[in-house]
Amino acid sequence: MRFVVRATGVVAGLGLLLSACRPDQIEHIRNGKQIATTLENMTVKRILPAGLLRAARWAGDSLTRSADQELRRQLAARLSAGGVAAALPVCRPEGYATTDSLARIFRAVPRRLSRRPRNPQNQAPLTAADLRPDTATAHLVRRIDAETFVYQRPITLTDAQCLRCHGTVGRDVAAADYALIKQQYPADQATGYRLGDAMGVWQVRLHRDGVAELYTMKTRKVMKKRKPLF
Repeated sequence: MRFVVRATGVVAGLGLLLSACRPDQIEHIRNGKQIATTLENMTVKRILPAGLLRAARWAGDSLTRSADQELRRQLAARLSAGGVAAALPVCRPEGYATTDSLARIFRAVPRRLSRRPRNPQNQAPLTAADLRPDTATAHLVRRIDAETFVYQRPITLTDAQCLRCHGTVGRDVAAADYALIKQQYPADQATGYRLGDAMGVWQVRLHRDGVAELYTMKTRKVMKKRKPLF
């Protein structure tokens, strides 16, 4: 797969400009560093399949970690202010504005899936291997067709505050709180978890264009660290 930008005209024009300058004048070219960086970024680039897979993982990691961090922040604030009743509506990190913003950049669709979900819409027939973070399937990235990548990683219960909604009813989850949960989610299966348990997976579908753009952005950062031409 090739992503090509032709810079022939720009290079030719810059060559004429430089030929008209003495060596001691080159350093005075206006915006010389910016021109050099632009030219290097405009050179022909070939993104190998391995590079696209690596960028898909970068995107999946970035999006899901950001969502997890925001979830912990919001849960702490809501539980402190109003308990489970206040926290329950915000336990949907895939729908946060910050998550949506990254999803738009990466052209991604994030979902959380579980064998024992709170919301039946998140039900999925996950295997034991899907839920083990210490195997090769953790942070799995695969390309399912020419345009689409799928990123997946396990969701592990590592935050004790999550037990107030997902722990054992009567011990971690108060009876009154669970009655509220059942009122909103009559088919709830997402209790009985302990710290360290795998609750499900993040699964993110990514479009090739978003993955390729992220790869280009990452490589540009490396380029900018190199010694400029001027």
